[in-house]
Amino acid sequence: MSEKSKKIFIEKGEYVIRFKSPENKETTCYDVLRGKVVVPSGILDDKILYKSDGMPTYHFANVVDDHEMEITHVIRGEEWLPSLALHWLLYESFGWKKPKFVHLPLILKPVGKGKLSKRDGDKFGFPVFPIAWKNDEINIKGYKEIGFLAESTVNFLALLGWNPGSEKEIFTLKDLENIFSLKALNNSGARFDPDKNIWFNHQHIQSLSDEVLKNLLEESLIEKNIEFNKNKTLLIAKMIRPRLNLTTEVFSHSKYFFSGPEKYNTKAMKKLCNEKTPLLLTEIQLCLKGVKKFESSEIKKALEKFVEKSGLGFGKVLGLVRLAIIGELSGADLFDTMSLIEKDACIERIEKLANSIN
Repeated sequence: MSEKSKKIFIEKGEYVIRFKSPENKETTCYDVLRGKVVVPSGILDDKILYKSDGMPTYHFANVVDDHEMEITHVIRGEEWLPSLALHWLLYESFGWKKPKFVHLPLILKPVGKGKLSKRDGDKFGFPVFPIAWKNDEINIKGYKEIGFLAESTVNFLALLGWNPGSEKEIFTLKDLENIFSLKALNNSGARFDPDKNIWFNHQHIQSLSDEVLKNLLEESLIEKNIEFNKNKTLLIAKMIRPRLNLTTEVFSHSKYFFSGPEKYNTKAMKKLCNEKTPLLLTEIQLCLKGVKKFESSEIKKALEKFVEKSGLGFGKVLGLVRLAIIGELSGADLFDTMSLIEKDACIERIEKLANSIN
């Protein structure tokens, strides 16, 4: 291009500024995970640093910004590895001290090939944002709103591509601060496992203090405008703890403590109920009415005597009682549950099941 043509373009502002890559030379870079990375100049083009609108490109702004903020470690995904040589050369051109570069392995899809994407969250039903993401068109819950603890999520993410050198999996943030090392990172990608993520959350919920769990339960009850006895919520929180995978499940796993079941498990009804069941439930009611001190151990003794006298199986009787009290064949300890619900409410629920069979 002639000098005259150049001048016209410059005066009009129709130009870009490029980085002049070295010719016939290898650029040697260093990555914490991969060691020495050698890039031949033949594969480097002259990247644009300033666009024609006067705005810097990411490559240029990124290097200047990191230098100005005195960044010591640039940690990013391995898809940025091809840009390392350009960034390395920019630091050298300015005569600036280079940060340490760490190009992490990618987090892979739960199933199939390729890296994890936001679309995979929709497909497999797990969150992709840390907190709720809202705008005029979408309203998506994040990990926090769905019921994941921050500690458990950090623990899970830390073990994607990092190995502590032992079989231990559960770490507090303080643990990770003490033992985490960039040198222990893996070079290969790690598959994202939504089920394992929930398992980590379950483990961390088991470590929550009783008071924190109690507060979570009470907040949920207040939100749903449900009356409760503050003297009982701590006991209830302790009882449902082993069943919680998410903090948002505190109500779904405890609602039978506050009201009787609105419906009964269909499979359980077919398995346990027949034309003789209403009479059997009436006899169980009479048995429970005779329990003077309605506590867990006394309820158990009374029902054991009833089973022995009736000749029925203990599992059959307890199954019916659990179905009447909870609506399901699973839940917290039955006798402790009945003690908290109290005698009148238990008898009323058993009667309700009997009437629903008629």
